[in-house]
Amino acid sequence: MPEVMIYGIPVSFPFEPYDVQKAYMEKVIESLQNNTNALLESPTGTGKTLSLLCSSLAWLLVKKAQLQMNAQLGNFSEHGGFSGNLRDNLNKASAGKGKDNMTWGMPKIIYSSRTHSQLTQAMQELKRSSYRHVKASVLGSRDQMCIHPEVSKETNNMNKVHMCQLKVKSRTCHFYNNVESKKDDRSVKGDEILDIEDLVTAGKKLKCCPYYLSKELKQDADIIFMPYNYLLDPKSRKANGVELLNNIIILDEAHNVEKMCEESASLQIRTTDVALCIDEITHVMKSFVEGAEDQMDATMDANQPKDFTCDDLCILKEMMLALEKAIDEINIGTEGTTYPGGFIFELLAKAEIKDHNQMSVITLIENLIQYLSTASASPFQRIGNGLQKIVDLLNVVFSGTTQAYKERVKLCYKVHIQIEDKKNNKKTDSWGALKTASNKAAERVLSYWCFSPGFGMKQLLDQNVKSIILTSGTLAPLKPLISELGIPIGVQLENPHIVKSNQIYVKIISQGPDAVMLNSNYQNRDNPKYISSLGRTILSFSRVIPDGLLVFFPSYPIMTKCQEMWQAEGIWSSISNIKPIFVEPQRKDTFNTIINDYYSKISDRSTKGACFMAVCRGKVSEGLDFADMNGRAVIITGLPFPPLKDPRIVLKKKYLEEVRVKQKEYLSGDEWYSLEATRAVNQAIGRVIRHQNDYGAILLCDTRFNNPKLKGQLSAWLRDYINVSNKFGETVGEICRFFKNAENSLPAPKLKPLMPHEQITTYNENSTTSLTGVSFAAANVRTVNKSLSKKSVSQYPNSNEVYADFSMDFYKNAQSSSYVNEFKPKQTKDLFSALDSSSDSTQVAPQSVTINKRNAEESNITISKKKKLKIKSFGFEENMNTIKKEVDAVVEERTAPVSLIDFVKEIKTLLDQDNYKKFQLAISAYKKEGDYDLFHATLSGLLENRRLFYLFKGMKRFLKEDHKSGFQEYCDNVKFLS
Repeated sequence: MPEVMIYGIPVSFPFEPYDVQKAYMEKVIESLQNNTNALLESPTGTGKTLSLLCSSLAWLLVKKAQLQMNAQLGNFSEHGGFSGNLRDNLNKASAGKGKDNMTWGMPKIIYSSRTHSQLTQAMQELKRSSYRHVKASVLGSRDQMCIHPEVSKETNNMNKVHMCQLKVKSRTCHFYNNVESKKDDRSVKGDEILDIEDLVTAGKKLKCCPYYLSKELKQDADIIFMPYNYLLDPKSRKANGVELLNNIIILDEAHNVEKMCEESASLQIRTTDVALCIDEITHVMKSFVEGAEDQMDATMDANQPKDFTCDDLCILKEMMLALEKAIDEINIGTEGTTYPGGFIFELLAKAEIKDHNQMSVITLIENLIQYLSTASASPFQRIGNGLQKIVDLLNVVFSGTTQAYKERVKLCYKVHIQIEDKKNNKKTDSWGALKTASNKAAERVLSYWCFSPGFGMKQLLDQNVKSIILTSGTLAPLKPLISELGIPIGVQLENPHIVKSNQIYVKIISQGPDAVMLNSNYQNRDNPKYISSLGRTILSFSRVIPDGLLVFFPSYPIMTKCQEMWQAEGIWSSISNIKPIFVEPQRKDTFNTIINDYYSKISDRSTKGACFMAVCRGKVSEGLDFADMNGRAVIITGLPFPPLKDPRIVLKKKYLEEVRVKQKEYLSGDEWYSLEATRAVNQAIGRVIRHQNDYGAILLCDTRFNNPKLKGQLSAWLRDYINVSNKFGETVGEICRFFKNAENSLPAPKLKPLMPHEQITTYNENSTTSLTGVSFAAANVRTVNKSLSKKSVSQYPNSNEVYADFSMDFYKNAQSSSYVNEFKPKQTKDLFSALDSSSDSTQVAPQSVTINKRNAEESNITISKKKKLKIKSFGFEENMNTIKKEVDAVVEERTAPVSLIDFVKEIKTLLDQDNYKKFQLAISAYKKEGDYDLFHATLSGLLENRRLFYLFKGMKRFLKEDHKSGFQEYCDNVKFLS
């Protein structure tokens, strides 16, 4: 692999890095060399993650080598931060314990991102680099990693935690008990980097706990991967044993860091939570009085002393009653009441919870929760939810107890109390209606909100970290972000993009095809003319945009309103006829199914792609990418401002105005409010251009984007390309020409090289054979043939699969990766093979053509059955017959979709309504009566033709076992007339 020297550090990179990647790596190493913090923006598609990992690990290896050498020589001056006495003691000890000293002061890299899927992607990049030999570990939750049959079934997460802790404490979890003996097993401490899925697989195989295994791996790791909350939330940091002293923190996807810092330091508690807490304490007290604790807790030894006494429970109950009374006595206005952050200490003091006893109260409540969560007497067991809310509040409030901490709380926090807006009340008079109800039915909500990201960042710095590197594709503008973070930033970078002007088309669309102004402001959102015009705008663009189209709305309610109106007017069905529409769900459990259906629709060459309607700040705009055909254009329908009247938004703006009086570099409340919208837009825009050779259109369908201030807040790399549309018809023509030119002038997408264990699936015929007849060995690389399998790239739904050219050494040395297996085309075998393991016949992926090439290492050559198409000078009819045979060959090679839903959808699409009804009745009758001959006869009439025969064969999945072999034999012997 090429090696680049940066500030005296040799960085090994998988290919010759681009200039933007060199600039990025220089800034990373500069930050690490000087122990300073960095803020680095590099657009999506510039190889940011790979550059970040390679440069930081290159620096770490050099630093480790230096420290090890110094340790052997007994020189600890380089370890930094040691007092004179400690250094003297280390120097004295070095003679006898030289080996142990080699690990002293070794920094680790803590790599953090928003979600586990983003961390998995980063780990795959690491596996593909030359730094795959470094020791790495990943921290996950019990939710993802627990394999205990009883604990893993528990749906309540906190209950799961306490059940696990009890089993570990009482040594009744044999998976945990095996960790010590299995932690050095080759499958755990081998050369392979293990992500969460790999750890779970290894844990099941070795019968040991993946969760505690990951904690063991963390001890020796050079780089530890974890989600933000494990790092930024003091409770999680403590629970996971995350050490920050002398370590390097990398916060990837850092456009979320401000919000994460604020949210991890904030909390809401309701009066019903306090009441539930009191109820739970009373429940335990009753069990003591009635002498029922032994039956209630079957898992604990009856003779073992409890972690609390009846007196403890009485005192705790008094405290909670006092807290409930104190919250109830607060006078609340119609809009709620706000107090300075320090008010929380006064409120808790009324319940006698103060600095001197808060730890004992927290410990007592945690013991109670564990006691309740493991109780098994009643099917309606109480699992300590109310107690958990209280302990969370105390942990957040007392995460520091010094006077300086309390002063910071007064500056950065607000305490807001309001009466809960019940859903059954009308919005217009809900506050008034609830205010008049002075009885206990009116639920109060106490919000303890942090408004300064700097509060959390300062806590990280207080742990004496070496450097904090914040990086993302969308951080701009940097100046206000730096002021909000409140930490010294020594290194900054705003990288340009690597794409050229012929790869990107950006237009502000200020009016629709009917000349109606496009403006999604609050006043215009209910305007039927505007909604109708926006629908027609999307319809017009869907006709000329190839493949995948992403449409982003400011919020779910706006998207729903547009959907209803467009369906009523017929616009929705018109778009759907061109591109089937998929809508982002609010529920997480259905998301994966919908996104996979979208990808498969893109890969279906019988359609003109698909349209995905989503919301800014949603899952589609944040965690996913849509490389190549999966996303050729993004339409932004409006500016996603936060809800203006939301108390938290109101107080955040007010807080910023207060701070700005003292520190002028801070944002004003209105500037922050505007930035919140454009940052969400920048994220959504970033879904489209995903790598060096990608191309796409960005259409900003709101006249407000023409505001110079708003333009200035869009990503720096984008600004030079922005133009305003004057005439709608001309813009449609320009888009059409842009895509035509891009398709003709840009190379077809080249995907990442295959790992040694993977099979070659599809080749571009021209890529391995020259016209002169000179034959080359086929390189193990996936390419996309524009003419034959134009849309097969959509089978790789992640941009990390799309990559630049790699050196041949990289192909030879590549390690195996489960990740590539996950995203390579899953239908490498036909449906028969997938359903019936007795069949070993291998077919090509659906909708692709197999072109077998000579393998350099094989002496036996398999000649492809597919005929070559020869163009003759004369004989038009003969040529047409040859072409028809070619088409038929392709049709015959098709296989039915593996997904049952896709299979049924395809049949429904290809059969007319009457025949589809016959098909349904035939299946129903066969399931009930099992009459194979009747079923076979009906199927033959519907599907036994050249065009649909692949679906006929696919019906094997519905047959009873004793009918399958006869059906297979029939399929194998069917011949079609030419």
